[in-house]
Formats: sequence, C-alpha cells, structure tokens
Amino acid sequence: MVLTPPMTMMDFFRYSQGVWFSQRTVHRFDSLENESGESNLIIKVLEPDDPRVIEVCQAQGVDAGLAKGGASFGWQDNLEEKEPNPNYAAILVDIPNDQNPRLGNFLRNRGYVEGIPVVSAYQFADDGVLTIKTEYDRNQGQERCWFVTDNFRVRVSTVKMMNGVNLMTYSSERRCVSSDFINELIEQNRLRSSTS
Repeated sequence: MVLTPPMTMMDFFRYSQGVWFSQRTVHRFDSLENESGESNLIIKVLEPDDPRVIEVCQAQGVDAGLAKGGASFGWQDNLEEKEPNPNYAAILVDIPNDQNPRLGNFLRNRGYVEGIPVVSAYQFADDGVLTIKTEYDRNQGQERCWFVTDNFRVRVSTVKMMNGVNLMTYSSERRCVSSDFINELIEQNRLRSSTS
C-alpha cells in the first residue's frame, strides 16, 4: 500500500516513473457508443535543465527558472515492441505555487483533448488525490488521479464541451515490474509467512 502519497507534482512524476499497463473505458454522452482499450503508458522524469523542459517554457513565454522539472508521457499499444509514436507523446513542465507546493500549474506542449500547447492547474488534496483542470479553446477538462497501492493507480476524467459534458473516462493502471522485482516480492512473502 501507499503509506505516504506524493503531495507535490515532481514527487508525483517520480512516483509514476516507469511503464504502466493502462485499461481505459470511455463513455460518450453524445452517442450510445462506448470505447475501451489497453495501452502502455511510459513516464520518464525530466530534470529542470532538460532541453525539453526549457523548450516548453520558452514556447509558452514562461521563465524556465520557475520550472522544478517535468515528465515525458508516451503511449503505445500494449503488445507493441517498437518505440512509442512521438505524435502520441506529451511533455509536462511543473511550475508549483511559491507558497504551497501542493498547488500549481504545469505546461503541456500538447493537451490530451486538443493537441495544442496548454496550461493546466493542479491541486493535491489531503488524501493525495491529484485534481487537474485544463481550459482548452473549446473544451474544459478535469482529471483526478490517485495511487491505490505503490503499483496500482486510477484516473478518472471528464471533458465538457460548450453544450455540457461530452465524455467520461476511467483508467486503471498497473505498474509493469521486472522479473527481479517479482522474485523479491515472492521472497519477502515467503519470509513473512515463515516467521508467522
């Protein structure tokens, strides 16, 4: 279980680093069609001096000195072995609030709903639930994400068009772990059961 959830965006990025198996369901309110799918979500932490962090800041007219770092997000089909398509990738840059690091904004070189540069506002609740709000040109998005355990997290989002809520998504994401990590867990459980 997660004993101490991440409470700053950079901690959240660091905690999320790695490959996640994501199962997603999308409910569209303007039609009777629902979608579901599976993909890999690949997250890598970027330090403040990473050229991609600086480039996103410059493109949006923000002083790169305010950035605490960022993360790259890439998606690929679950069983695909080649590198993720850069057209389905995004760079996020963390600009926390000076007074309260649980609040802030992050810059995206590409939004999830509209593929344009965008600024999102974020806030961590006392229980570690991350809420992200994004204003696009024609849409509003809200996403919530939280860790259930160290290796399992949930994301829920809504997109509101000018005529109301258009879609909702639910994603459950499991961290892909190495064989060594699994063997280590098995050994820990074996030792725990032998001492009880």
